[in-house]
Amino acid sequence: MTTGRYGSEDPESYERPRRHTRPRTKDRPAHKDAVPAVVVTVDRGRYTCRLGETEPIVTAMKSRSLGPKAVITGDRVRLVGDTSGDDGSLARIVTVDERTTVLRRTADDDDPVERVIVANADQLVIVTALADPEPRQGLIDRALVAAYDAGMDPLLCLTKADLADPEPLLSSYRPLGVPYVVTQRGADLAEIVERLAGRTSVLLGHSGVGKSTLVNALVPDAFREVGVVNTVTGRGRHTSVSAIMLALPGGGWIVDTPGIRSFGLAHVDPDKLIEAFPDLHELTRDCPRGCTHGENEPECGLSEATGQEADRVQSFRRLLASREAAEHY
Repeated sequence: MTTGRYGSEDPESYERPRRHTRPRTKDRPAHKDAVPAVVVTVDRGRYTCRLGETEPIVTAMKSRSLGPKAVITGDRVRLVGDTSGDDGSLARIVTVDERTTVLRRTADDDDPVERVIVANADQLVIVTALADPEPRQGLIDRALVAAYDAGMDPLLCLTKADLADPEPLLSSYRPLGVPYVVTQRGADLAEIVERLAGRTSVLLGHSGVGKSTLVNALVPDAFREVGVVNTVTGRGRHTSVSAIMLALPGGGWIVDTPGIRSFGLAHVDPDKLIEAFPDLHELTRDCPRGCTHGENEPECGLSEATGQEADRVQSFRRLLASREAAEHY
């Protein structure tokens, strides 16, 4: 076919051949044969997935169809491709199930970028040494805020009880009803094993507090590297470099996370925090609009609390203040 602009002898007179492409469609593959799995760790674009507590460990990559959606430790996903777990095999993550909980933090309180740590965990175990290194209450408070914000149950785990008395620290959290366990090297772990059984628990704490030692005792074949505490700074050396999810021998999962030096809470809505304490939330029903429930609010209903409830208010306001204090640990 020629055009009127050129003569038939001109090469330009012929139209370019049309591209033969299939029409675009919004339909996506159903992946009916996809295999359910849990992401147990992430490393440079490769996702280690477990098909079940006794099934093979599978290495996978993210499907292009997921786009920029992040896949994190704890995600429940579905795989296609080679799910044998053999050396050199590679599967593809094609779907990510809706998350029940998401534990987040920011690097600093004014940092708008959230760091998603773990998905689908139901318990946050805040591991704190009673000595060597000294406990830093600021991180405990912030971790509690993150747990309540994520809808997770907190558990305070105090290690190295052979070096210091746990009571002074526990007295700060007893009014809030925060559950706790106390451990020391070589001691019976029956109580903490009972607390972890059948649950997905995230272990969080500073480097050097005994987190990896605890993991090795709970999961003997984990072989997590154990760090030491710097005698000059009193801080631990980072040993765990990525979050990893491990199956407990008696059922349930624990997620060991890297030791942290900061825990920002820029993503937490202060109004949501009070909802984790129904009795205190009830006291704020008559608070004026815009009340922050802080210590200096003149008409805050929390200030009317008396007795043991007043102790709970004081502890809650400490958690609230910890969100606003930019600290590094």
